[in-house]
Amino acid sequence: MAPRAVAIIAGSALALLTLGPIAVVLIRAEGFGALRPGDLEAVRFTLWQAFLSALLSCLFAVPVARALARRRFPGRGVLVTLLGAPFILPVIVAVMGLLAVFGGSGLLNRGLGALGLPRLDIYGLHGVLLAHVFFNLPLATRMLLQGWLAIPAERFRLAASLGLTPWAQFRVLEWPLLRRILPGAFAVIFVICLTSFAVALTLGGGPRATTVELAIYQAMRFDFDLGRAALLAVIQLGLALAAGLVAWRVSVGSGFGAGLDRVQPRWDGRGWAAKAGDAGWIALVAVFLLLPLGMVILRGAPGLLLLGADSFRAAGHSLIVALGSTALCMLWALPLANRRGELLALAAIAISPLVLGTGLFLILRPFVNPFSMALPVTGLVNALMALPFALRILRPEAEAIRQDFGRLSATLGLTPRAWTMLVFLPRLRRPLGFAAGLTAALAMGDLGVIALFADPDRATLPLQVYRLMGSYQMEAASGAALLLLGLSLSLFWLLDRGGRVGAGR
Repeated sequence: MAPRAVAIIAGSALALLTLGPIAVVLIRAEGFGALRPGDLEAVRFTLWQAFLSALLSCLFAVPVARALARRRFPGRGVLVTLLGAPFILPVIVAVMGLLAVFGGSGLLNRGLGALGLPRLDIYGLHGVLLAHVFFNLPLATRMLLQGWLAIPAERFRLAASLGLTPWAQFRVLEWPLLRRILPGAFAVIFVICLTSFAVALTLGGGPRATTVELAIYQAMRFDFDLGRAALLAVIQLGLALAAGLVAWRVSVGSGFGAGLDRVQPRWDGRGWAAKAGDAGWIALVAVFLLLPLGMVILRGAPGLLLLGADSFRAAGHSLIVALGSTALCMLWALPLANRRGELLALAAIAISPLVLGTGLFLILRPFVNPFSMALPVTGLVNALMALPFALRILRPEAEAIRQDFGRLSATLGLTPRAWTMLVFLPRLRRPLGFAAGLTAALAMGDLGVIALFADPDRATLPLQVYRLMGSYQMEAASGAALLLLGLSLSLFWLLDRGGRVGAGR
């Protein structure tokens, strides 16, 4: 089959699976329902927490990325690599780590109690913000760091030779960089936080800290009010599209051109105050990100012995869902790895996965028992949710391969199958492995559709952790969280390494 035909089929399937379930929900609900007073409060809280989460993540990321860009020290590469870990960390595991540090009996409150100071409550708006910054600060830092490292060293050398003050250098070199990258980073984090579910479910702490996604869950789970859930999903989609449009209009400027790829010392960070400031920011972010992970390992190790058959069966379900989602997402992403496909897939990240899952269940209900399809539907929705991230990774390399080798393959008369097997896939192996690892880790830790429809026999490991926490079996929950962490990181490492071995680049 010709590549264009495959791309059309994949794009049609994506559009059908994105819009079809929503249409089914609306038909089943006989139109949009009415909002309740609590829903308006959920919209207000969602906007406020998403705005603050994106603002705080971006503000803290600026000094951290700047410090990492102009400092060289042992372990810098490892630290930069670890900065990507929270994004692939299962949400429920991160919540366990944050509770171990900032919870009622966590390290911070025990220290405050020893000093006779009042304790901090992690539940509510500040808990949601803390978790969102934990997830998204590394993402914003990585985006800014790439931009900072892309400034040719010759520009800093010229600034030094002209005798520019640190403030003048900031205005000439660094402020244009921030204006170009920060709006996009803010919009991405804002949209991610708009659809926050697991964080609000575990740390929200009540009706005053309910997100729109959580309100959709409550409308479906407890009221079975599909019309109201569909209306909330459309509101959420509209907010996400508005955020993307604003970011697109605000982002201005271009890069700084090409350099000679030489690493030159930075003249703007030689003073003791600059060195102390950079060291402080790097140490602060390292402790903030790594201490919760360390606490998950420390507390989870004894809990592994308390895990029962339910937890291991749930782990098996999670592995099946993660591997199935990864295979489906990669098969879907390969023909869509172009600009049109990426734009089409962007809508998936802003649509409520709960509404998508409900629509799929309504479609399946006349034919099978919908609860028996909980795991396949969860895998399908996970593949759909991961598709935008996979395409963002695959598209640049795929387009470069088509541009570099397309004319040669046409001259040689390669068939579509030969082009795919001999040229396309071997050169796409490295980003393909990274995208597969990211998809598997995200699917492994998902706590969305499965929380709505799973019965006890079909729970995944994140749902099992949540249930253990709900029944106050915290030690067993810590063990299950450590098992989930190990499986997620192992899947990511295996698939990413499989993509890099023998890639030659």
